[in-house]
Amino acid sequence: MAYIINSVITGNGSYISPEIIANDHFNAADFYDSSGKQVSIENHETIQKFSAITGILERRYIPDNLVASDMAFLAAKKALEDSKIDKETLDYIIVAHNFGDVAKGKNRSEILPSLASKVKYNLKINNPDTIAYDIIFGCPGWLQGMIQADYFIRSGDAKRILVIGTETMSRIYDPHDKDSMIYADGAGAIILEGRSANEKFGMLAHCSRTYADKDLSILRMGKSNNSVYNEDDLFLKMQGRTVYELALKMVPEVIKESIKKAGITLDKVNKILIHQANKKMVNAILKRLYADDNKKEIPEDIMPLTMSWLGNSSVATLPTLFDLIEKEQFPGHKFNEGDILVFASVGAGLNINSVVYKFHKSN
Repeated sequence: MAYIINSVITGNGSYISPEIIANDHFNAADFYDSSGKQVSIENHETIQKFSAITGILERRYIPDNLVASDMAFLAAKKALEDSKIDKETLDYIIVAHNFGDVAKGKNRSEILPSLASKVKYNLKINNPDTIAYDIIFGCPGWLQGMIQADYFIRSGDAKRILVIGTETMSRIYDPHDKDSMIYADGAGAIILEGRSANEKFGMLAHCSRTYADKDLSILRMGKSNNSVYNEDDLFLKMQGRTVYELALKMVPEVIKESIKKAGITLDKVNKILIHQANKKMVNAILKRLYADDNKKEIPEDIMPLTMSWLGNSSVATLPTLFDLIEKEQFPGHKFNEGDILVFASVGAGLNINSVVYKFHKSN
């Protein structure tokens, strides 16, 4: 009987900061538009409109004394404890981020040594064969790390891989740009292991695409809307409407391709875990996905959302969401043995990816 090497999540953890930032935090902000003119609309009106579109009521910011690699370490420690494996048996540590370690008030990135090396150091892993490296792929970075890990495992070159997503968006956004209210901080981690069986489970299929022929300025680093800053002070900038339009068209295509590669149909999917960008965008993507499949009814509770209280923490949204549901800490949602999950994300690049995963409780 032929056996299949499956890539299965055997442990997961997340770091959710205790620092809660409600929307009224921005009542005192001085917002400027992209031309440098102060926004004339009252802040409370701007915040109400923002909340109605994004679904975000509050978000989490990292404590002042921590950086992204610290959150990654804390999430990784939980994932290792959950998996009950010997940390020295890890073959790889892959850390997805976009801005490295940014200290409070610095607005400068530290990516040397890699965040993955810092995590390995903090975990006190001595094995030199535990390879640690970073991946920068926009918001889909953690999912792309999962895809890379799956290739390593199915090739037979690796058995256990730690994949982490961590980001401190609160330290790179422009405080004078109202679009920056969307961002948050956090970290999530999983242990992916190879398991031989005569049936397929775990990661069934995946699809990734990069649309670098599009306008790369839609997600970029740029000057503050407020001219008080120096020319070389750069902040994260986003053309929200353009991102929305491109995501609405392309994300359903990538999801459909991953489902097709998995050899299943959309009606077999139990949960869709999508990057928690903003409520309007992800709901529109879901509606387009089902409309393209000629389905009028969207299953209730198929797409759990955390952005109302966690905001958009970039690469951390998906592993955090998975961890909350798997640990049954998300009321109304749980994973059952054999459930088909679809992960999907979109971000700078323009990068988009999707993974089809058959849930298997291995512990």
